[in-house]
Amino acid sequence: MEAYIYDAVRTPRGKGRPDGALHEVTSVALSARLLNAVKARNHLEGHVVEDVIWGNVTQVGEQGGCLARSAVLASDLDERIPGLAINRFCASGMEAVNLAANQIRGGAGDAYIAGGVEMMGRVAMGSDGAAIAVDPSVAMRTYFVPQGISADIIATEFGFTRDMADALAVESQRRAARRWLSTASASAMSRVNPNSVAMMSAEIPCGTK
Repeated sequence: MEAYIYDAVRTPRGKGRPDGALHEVTSVALSARLLNAVKARNHLEGHVVEDVIWGNVTQVGEQGGCLARSAVLASDLDERIPGLAINRFCASGMEAVNLAANQIRGGAGDAYIAGGVEMMGRVAMGSDGAAIAVDPSVAMRTYFVPQGISADIIATEFGFTRDMADALAVESQRRAARRWLSTASASAMSRVNPNSVAMMSAEIPCGTK
């Protein structure tokens, strides 16, 4: 059985700081609004979705306690739909979509909603601790360093220059601008905040390239 992305929705982004444009929006409120958009766009009724799988790195405070399930309850989706919150660090949202696709391929269900959320303007990065960073017995043995330092080490080891990194960033922005001007991108925007959401279906293939 194959899995397809049937629809995709995202929201605007704000700076991840206490005075960012979206700092008044909680993760659960943001997620619920995206789920409502998916529901409305696809005319979902009842328990037609097997599960909501949500990537979320800092699962503490208002982002803790299985945010995915809280978002379902705060949304207009059927309350019988469960939720699963996963943490694969910066790839959490992508991993949620991969997991949903694999569930479909394995025959565990026919349709899933998968995506992710992170409101760093409200829940600071690293506020959940993490043994790899705060436990010396782990951090020292694994030579743990923050992301910025690790990026510099990788660039030095593999020969990536600042000009190369800047060129890649500029090209990424150009591609994003072209996509933004396309009809497909405009129809996928939901008024609220960041991150993507995807509805995975085993039955209906995505018709776009």
